[in-house]
Amino acid sequence: MDPQRIYKNFIAGEWVESASGQTFENINPADSNDRIGQFQRSSGRDVAKAAAAAKQAYQSWRLVPPPRRAEILFRAANLLANRKEDFARDMTREMGKPLEEARGDVQEAIDMTYYMAGEGRRLFGQTTTSELPDKFCMTVRSPVGVCGLITPWNFPMAIPAWKVMPALICGNTVVIKPAEDTPLSVYNLVAVLEEAGVPGGVVNYLSGIGSEAGAPLVRHPDIKVVSFTGSVEVGREVAHACAESFKHLCLEMGGKNVIIVMDDANLDLALEGALWGGFGTTGQRCTASSRIVIHKKVYEAFAQRFTERACRLKVGNGLDPGVQMGPLITETQLRTVEKYVEIGQKEGAKLLCGGCRLTGAIYNRGWFFAPTVFGDCTPRMRICREEIFGPVVSLIPCDNFDQAIEIGNSVVYGLSSAIYTRNINNAFKAMREMETGIFYVNAPTIGAETHLPFGGTKQTGNGHREAATAALDFYSEWKSVYIDYSDRLQRAQIDT
Repeated sequence: MDPQRIYKNFIAGEWVESASGQTFENINPADSNDRIGQFQRSSGRDVAKAAAAAKQAYQSWRLVPPPRRAEILFRAANLLANRKEDFARDMTREMGKPLEEARGDVQEAIDMTYYMAGEGRRLFGQTTTSELPDKFCMTVRSPVGVCGLITPWNFPMAIPAWKVMPALICGNTVVIKPAEDTPLSVYNLVAVLEEAGVPGGVVNYLSGIGSEAGAPLVRHPDIKVVSFTGSVEVGREVAHACAESFKHLCLEMGGKNVIIVMDDANLDLALEGALWGGFGTTGQRCTASSRIVIHKKVYEAFAQRFTERACRLKVGNGLDPGVQMGPLITETQLRTVEKYVEIGQKEGAKLLCGGCRLTGAIYNRGWFFAPTVFGDCTPRMRICREEIFGPVVSLIPCDNFDQAIEIGNSVVYGLSSAIYTRNINNAFKAMREMETGIFYVNAPTIGAETHLPFGGTKQTGNGHREAATAALDFYSEWKSVYIDYSDRLQRAQIDT
């Protein structure tokens, strides 16, 4: 790939430069000498052009029969599948996750695109009875309008697909702004949609900085729907902005997810799950297993084995064979992780391994941090309550099942949780009691599938869900239809 290549925005079916002509550089987090390309530094002027194009295209796209929209998505899914390896390598270069994980990210985009193509022949409503004679009742879905989509860097193709595909199949048009750290993966996704035959203006792509392009997108009067995935702090600002004009809003934000390991658990299985949940994607997942609550009867054995395995994880460039954990996304994120390691030590947590930036020939040009484990933690420690978004896992001992549930629910987030146990009664009790939108038994807190709703409770989100048919409820409006064929006035609730 030419490091001097300039990637353009996509507005009204054309690849164009930003209004200012300014660009920013996309850099490999594993190797700062690897310059991926220049991307447009968009502003409010670009947002206005994209929103206008999407608004105009909406008038015709909403009238395209959903099965015809689905045919375009199906072609796009085929193209994604054919180019999976190339797109995965692009993703590893710009985001850092190991190639195997990047392939999974692209596969999730493929799965979601096929799934939503299938919904083009459903988009089911309901038919039901009326309380009056000679009257027919049904519900149908209607599109909402122009959708503003703001996506994060940790899943740079999967999450955009979660948002774009249901929006399109429902008949909406979109303006998408990816995170400035990973614009190439969304560029690739949009280029595929163009090739698949999406009409001009239906999908618009803007790269840029959040405060310069994301904020104007959220506030633009022609944007009727906003879907945001990112931090709680920014999500709160987005919510305030959308409240002024009552925009439809889906927020998907933080998590401080827990794995509960009971004394009757299969410890070998729990160990594997905790390692993958805690250090997969370098801990940079909203569903990362950053807390492990362990029954005291097995705490010492589990902590020792977990620490030994964490220390042996192979860290490096995600394109290198055998690498199990890549870099952090930026120097800023690395410093955040360093800050939390210092906080944990000051709070009295026992640093069992890691806790430092990695140095040496293969690490000096990237943002690499050692897999880090804190032991003997208490639930009130900041490292056990606040989202770190890095390879830091806190081990918390507990006395019994009830205390484990209490600890698990003691944070402000409610995205994902898990329990390892052979006791079917406790598994079902935990399923009922955990205040999270996602729950696993004998599996880590990561691994969501596209045909189930994704999202959380409390400060993780605002109640809407992504993926599956739940996404259709967000990207469409219900319309209730009454057809009276009695040929006379009938007054509901009065004439019954």
